[in-house]
Amino acid sequence: MNRYEQAKEFIIDKLKAELPKNLSYHGLHHVLDVLDVAGKLGVKEKISETEMELLKVAVLFHDSGFIVDSKNHEKISCDFAKESLPRFGYNEEEVKAICSMIMATKFPHDPKSLLEEIICDADLDYLGREDYFKISNDLFMELRTYGILSNEKEWYQLQESFLRAHTYFTRTAEQMRSAKKEEHLNKIRETLKSKSA
Repeated sequence: MNRYEQAKEFIIDKLKAELPKNLSYHGLHHVLDVLDVAGKLGVKEKISETEMELLKVAVLFHDSGFIVDSKNHEKISCDFAKESLPRFGYNEEEVKAICSMIMATKFPHDPKSLLEEIICDADLDYLGREDYFKISNDLFMELRTYGILSNEKEWYQLQESFLRAHTYFTRTAEQMRSAKKEEHLNKIRETLKSKSA
């Protein structure tokens, strides 16, 4: 196994064993979805093989901080990466680049490089996909479980302002997802209108 495969196996085993079971959104399924999308965006954005490897490692680690705490999980994820990756042969500079990508997923997004743009776009790819309402419902359930939201109306208001403010950074994601995301936003606005009528 090469170093990427070793790091991947290590972090997937850790996520399976240690992520809280009540994470209906931020579970291993989310990480694997983002990994798949990041790979596709990376190909379309013509990044190098080395960049692709670092991007994928960053994706695999980006939500591992949820093992410890949902608040500040990006920093905790970064600490896990710093602690774990050198043993698989990642040097200080590579780990630093991986951590920068992980931290780029923190809100509000402010990516400083193409790789950081790709991880941000991959993380929120579902906003412009057919399965948006199913996935957003998973997030709603999670936020309710953690006491962050109490009812559906609050959730729709949060989604409306979030989708309105959100932009994709890469040209690929913009072309692939923006129109569908706009449709979702309109549906949410209609739902909010009917709820306040």
